[in-house]
Amino acid sequence: MTDSIIYSVLLLTSLGIMAAIILYVVSKKFYVYENPLIAEIEDILPAANCGGCGSPGCKAFAEKLVNSEDISVLFCPVGGNAVMKLVSEVLGKEVLEKDPTVAVLRCQGACDVRPKTTEYQGPKSCVISSLIYSGETDCQYGCLGDGDCVAVCKFDAMYMDEATGLPVIISDKCTSCGACVEACPRDIIEMRPKNKRDLKIFVGCLNEDKAGIAKRACEVACIGCSKCLDVCPKDAISIENNLAYIDPAICTLCRKCVEVCPTHSIIETNFPPKKDKKVEPKVEVLVESEKIKTDA
Repeated sequence: MTDSIIYSVLLLTSLGIMAAIILYVVSKKFYVYENPLIAEIEDILPAANCGGCGSPGCKAFAEKLVNSEDISVLFCPVGGNAVMKLVSEVLGKEVLEKDPTVAVLRCQGACDVRPKTTEYQGPKSCVISSLIYSGETDCQYGCLGDGDCVAVCKFDAMYMDEATGLPVIISDKCTSCGACVEACPRDIIEMRPKNKRDLKIFVGCLNEDKAGIAKRACEVACIGCSKCLDVCPKDAISIENNLAYIDPAICTLCRKCVEVCPTHSIIETNFPPKKDKKVEPKVEVLVESEKIKTDA
């Protein structure tokens, strides 16, 4: 009995030693070297794992930064210029500063200006809705209102407004990760420069229908009338497929286009209200000769 126990212990011990030797050999054989800089860069990144950089996560982006000779085209939208500067210092590679951007909703077709003509009773998903039909209104370009963009936002920078049926973007919380842009099947969310004081001017419409059809579907639809195009001093506006577009790289935020838009489809954000021009009272000057005649 004692001998069998001893043999069992010896056998198990031998098997354990053999397994350890095999694991050691295998680990050495298939060892994959990882540059320690990858872990260091990953610690610098914000760990958002949002995919805004084009990589599936921060670790994958760190690997790309370390293994790429030229990282000037790579950028972490969540960390911004501050994080990329730290990456540049660690890797000794040049990075380019980029102007911060923020998501904007290019649709203002709220319930009061874009009436419903049908009722959808399927799954509440913009992706599914866009595949099945054109939407609950006569505008086949506007927001579907099912909140896919809000669901993918990891930074609580969006919420659905029950009154308007549209998502609302909180600029101060937006990290420019682009997740909402990817999630929207109608492509109505765009990343635009976050200028000083978050001043923005853009066309809040994507309707490419002709003027009459677009206006019937939504009161604030762009009708492609070219009035904004005519007054723009910098040629920042173009019209294609009955729809105006304002190039943020050229626009100087003069607001002239906002004033002439007949459907109010051009949105301006965070501008102070314009002061009314004071009309100077006309002062009639009585010529001395006239006065003499009058007295006479």
